[in-house]
Amino acid sequence: MADLRTTYMGVPLANPIVVGSCSLSKSIDSIKRLEQAGAGGLVVKSLFEEQIQLEEEEFRTRLGELEPGFAEAVSMFPKMEHGGPKQHLYWVAEARKAVKMPIFASLNCVSRVTWGDYAKQLEGTGVSGIELNFYSPALDPEITATNIEQREISILESVRAAVKIPIAVKLHPHYTSLMNVVSRMEAAGADAFVLFNRLLQPDIDVDGLTRHSAIGLSVPGESLLPLRWVAILRDRTMADLIASTGIWTGRDVAKMVLVGAKAVQVVSVLYREQAGHIQKMLKELSSWMDGHNFANLDAFRGKLGQKQGTDAWSFARGQYIKALVGVD
Repeated sequence: MADLRTTYMGVPLANPIVVGSCSLSKSIDSIKRLEQAGAGGLVVKSLFEEQIQLEEEEFRTRLGELEPGFAEAVSMFPKMEHGGPKQHLYWVAEARKAVKMPIFASLNCVSRVTWGDYAKQLEGTGVSGIELNFYSPALDPEITATNIEQREISILESVRAAVKIPIAVKLHPHYTSLMNVVSRMEAAGADAFVLFNRLLQPDIDVDGLTRHSAIGLSVPGESLLPLRWVAILRDRTMADLIASTGIWTGRDVAKMVLVGAKAVQVVSVLYREQAGHIQKMLKELSSWMDGHNFANLDAFRGKLGQKQGTDAWSFARGQYIKALVGVD
């Protein structure tokens, strides 16, 4: 039987299927089901500083509404404050204790100081590593791409200085020069890169004349973008490359390993097919490996990736030119 062991930002995994950050980790029972189904690891739903700020503002507002009518009662008790990230930290710690598979934290903050502070607190929960989710739209026309990239690298450096556990950066595909960003982030302390963050967009209900979030599931075709960039970056970084988005089958996992991925993240397929689908993916991957006489993942990892200085045609412009002018 094929050996499916691998690593995720250097942390040993029983297999390459990691459940990505999502609401599937909102209950201990759900996390246990995912482990029982065979997940190699799990990234807990993100800690968002903006969400905490909104909750703190709502807490202060509600407390302020009560004070005029209950001034005497309020004065009898200690000053009440919002707990900040404590509830999330407690939840991550409980998730860590509930299962044996590696558990990773996910973090998205606003201020540079908070990134390091929250990362340190998450490290204290016992997680195996932390994933930085940098996505935040730049809405000021004075902010340049260089400004954005340097800010993210500075944040990464502050988190690296604050924690000892491994750090992954979950990238989006919209950097002007992704290869340059990866190189600089690796130098700043990133142990792994997740390709790519799936950015949810707003939508409009034209009948109700209202705005709403367009939360849709990925489809297998979306895996082609991370596949291409894992292949290109494979021999250009020492960091682990983790493929994400559009990975629905064991054969999809095999594709990502063939171009150099250490592991994959899955989410959408689990919403559609439930936790038990992980076992189906693992059996399909193992069967495919047996059919090709691959004893372990290292036997074929990067076999079809892009080597430095060679085969630029396949992953750079070849498919584009073939589609337009029919070059074989």
